[in-house]
Amino acid sequence: MPVIGDPAQFDRRSGNLVERAVFNNRALFVALCALVTALFAWQAYGLRLNASYEKVIPTAHPYIGNYQTYRADLPNLGNTVRIVVENTRGDIFDPAYLKDLQRINDTVYLMPGVDRSWMKSLWMPIVRWREVTETGINGGPVMPADYSGSPESIAKLRQNLARAGVMGSLVANDLKSTMIVVPLLGDDPKTGEQLDYRAFSRALEDKVRALQNDGTRVHIVGFAKLIGDLIDGVAEVMGYFAVSVAIAAVIIFLYNRCIRSTVVVLACSMVAVVWQLGAITALGYSLNPYSVLVPFLVFAIGVSHGAQKMNGIMQDVGRGTHRYVAARFTFRRLFLAGFTALLADVVGFAVLLVIDIPVIKELALMASLGVGMLIMTNLLLLPVILSYSGVGAAAAQRSLREDSKVDESSGKGFWEWLVRFTDRRWAAGTLAAALALTVAGYAVSLNLKIGDLDPGAPELRANSRYNKDNAYITSHYNLSSDQLAVIVVTPVEGCRMFPTLVDIGRLERKLAQLPGVQRVESLAGTTAMITSALFEAGGKWTTISRDQTITDNAMSAAIAVDPSAVNANCSVTPVVAYLSDHKAETLERAIKAVEDFAATHNRDGVSFLPVAGSAGIEAVTNIVVHDANRIMLLYVYAAVLVLCFVTFRSWRAVVVAVVPLVMTSVLCEALMVVLGIGVKVATLPVVALGVGIGVDYALYLLSVQIALQRAGLPLAEAYRRALRFTGRVVGLIGVTLAAGVGVWALSPIKFQADMGILLTFMFLWNMVGALVLIPALSHFLMRGKKERDETARRAAAAKTTKTEGAAVLRSDEASAGAD
Repeated sequence: MPVIGDPAQFDRRSGNLVERAVFNNRALFVALCALVTALFAWQAYGLRLNASYEKVIPTAHPYIGNYQTYRADLPNLGNTVRIVVENTRGDIFDPAYLKDLQRINDTVYLMPGVDRSWMKSLWMPIVRWREVTETGINGGPVMPADYSGSPESIAKLRQNLARAGVMGSLVANDLKSTMIVVPLLGDDPKTGEQLDYRAFSRALEDKVRALQNDGTRVHIVGFAKLIGDLIDGVAEVMGYFAVSVAIAAVIIFLYNRCIRSTVVVLACSMVAVVWQLGAITALGYSLNPYSVLVPFLVFAIGVSHGAQKMNGIMQDVGRGTHRYVAARFTFRRLFLAGFTALLADVVGFAVLLVIDIPVIKELALMASLGVGMLIMTNLLLLPVILSYSGVGAAAAQRSLREDSKVDESSGKGFWEWLVRFTDRRWAAGTLAAALALTVAGYAVSLNLKIGDLDPGAPELRANSRYNKDNAYITSHYNLSSDQLAVIVVTPVEGCRMFPTLVDIGRLERKLAQLPGVQRVESLAGTTAMITSALFEAGGKWTTISRDQTITDNAMSAAIAVDPSAVNANCSVTPVVAYLSDHKAETLERAIKAVEDFAATHNRDGVSFLPVAGSAGIEAVTNIVVHDANRIMLLYVYAAVLVLCFVTFRSWRAVVVAVVPLVMTSVLCEALMVVLGIGVKVATLPVVALGVGIGVDYALYLLSVQIALQRAGLPLAEAYRRALRFTGRVVGLIGVTLAAGVGVWALSPIKFQADMGILLTFMFLWNMVGALVLIPALSHFLMRGKKERDETARRAAAAKTTKTEGAAVLRSDEASAGAD
């Protein structure tokens, strides 16, 4: 580009339509952007933090459809909170402890969102005891109706518990704690709005846990509590956003030593974040623990593109070009590459829409909106602002001096060292090493698992209060909170029929034999026990009777003991397996067993439908994640290939740009194996994001290199100049992006920390790939015929010289021997 110091000498009618429309009306454009920013800032003020149980499960999957269809008939197999009240001074047969338990029970009972009809605890009449007598079966509520705290009533309670069969489920094995099972409604019955999990979790802390004292300790687990803890962690993570901004500011300032341009780059990136938050609020969305990291990414991507524009304008101003002209020249050089890069980012986010999990779809929409807005704020608004503000003269001159140092280095220095990768020997060695590393990474990545790999709630750190509570409950109770239920659907009153009950019993036994299954409960098992009780507890009667009268009597007693075992018209009943954990292998075995059983036992009128329960829903989520994992990568790579081809119009350039991304994707999956991170809802988007954002490096670097090669420069010189113009900023961007997301590693939310580590690796490795693999691949794929012929001629000449030298040496040696 020519050096134009006087803007009057610049042809304002030059450039494409977008450039003329923006820069020839820049005052109006800035005013419109300011107005839009004010409107979106007002909208963003109403942004909420929340999460929904339905949004983290694949609601469109047929198995989840089964659960949604019969959800009202399965009150204890959906969204449930479990509260364990521990007596720290002794066992539960303590009047003071039981009084504290009653107080906590009543407090929870009155909380909004609780499904009171199915709440269970020692103080709820739904929990009953039963015994076999000479006259039949007697029973009643576990808590005596005349309980007064006296030794007599305590003794009666002890007797009732022994007859209730709740040891290990509602009462701890060591008799030092009891459990309150709290099913939740999807909507607040008073307001009709979706249950506010953050408010509910805070109520559990402020109203329930606050009731613990020196004699009692409260442990709380369940989806609502988990989400509440995650949302509280989100509030802390938002503070890291300020840290990311500060880190980006320091890095950019150390690079350019210009406060003015640093502020403009950061401000335009912040404007994009404001627009994004305002837009999602206007569309009725809220931030959740999964999508809260999107503003970080949008800001980091904005800084990376802004730094490229800043660098170009700074160099032109340093050569003597007026700031207005420099802004337009830089716009011409980098707009297409920047637009394509942002489009690739949008596509990288948008392909997440193929994942049939609402929270991921929301994340994809929010991220696509945010990155799309960067086209306005960082590709258009930023150069316009810099055309007014310019850059510091000292900073511009310093930028030129850095270029001069590169010119005068004559092969010295880091950037000149990178040019060596255009040489055949260096290129071949680099590609061989990259291939070996990729093959090794692929071998490791074959061990990548789907789903959770650790017990407890892997979304939180192992030392979090939630996981400590979960560990206490798991170690003191026989039944875990990981329930996988099969929904048995029959005609009205069909669950009483002998063939149906026999098949239910067979499924119960099949599941009970699986590794990782602690216990299985079903209507058939309870009916068989009650049948035995009806006949003086005779062991031979522990079966399903073919006599319908006997079976009906047994079922009536079974339903009285556990009303949740069947719905009102006896057409839906669950078979519930309690799993030892929710690891992927455990869930996969259980789901396969259910599918195999259903394939051979489903018939007209009777269906065994997967799946309900927390573990069952997680198993379906794993299925969806597994299916989407590769499809998502295929889509994102297909989109990147198309965008790169449109930009470069060369299949060779597309290969050069994409190969480093493939290597990074493989190594990222290998890193997940090494770190013990499974592919799940939280980590699934990471690889797609790494590809979509990582291609930015190649687009900026290759766009300049290819233009210079087409102008006639040899590869080495074209790459050297591309490094001078954009390469150093590629390094700056890689470090800035990595530092920005690296702070996530400090998050109290484990999956956010995992995402931070993985994205930091991908950003840094994509940077290395762009700076090292692009010149190496270019040597073999992107040199012109003339340059290749010249290289071959030089190699042949060198070989001839070496051969002639060897012949002369042999001749001299022969002559010396003759003498």
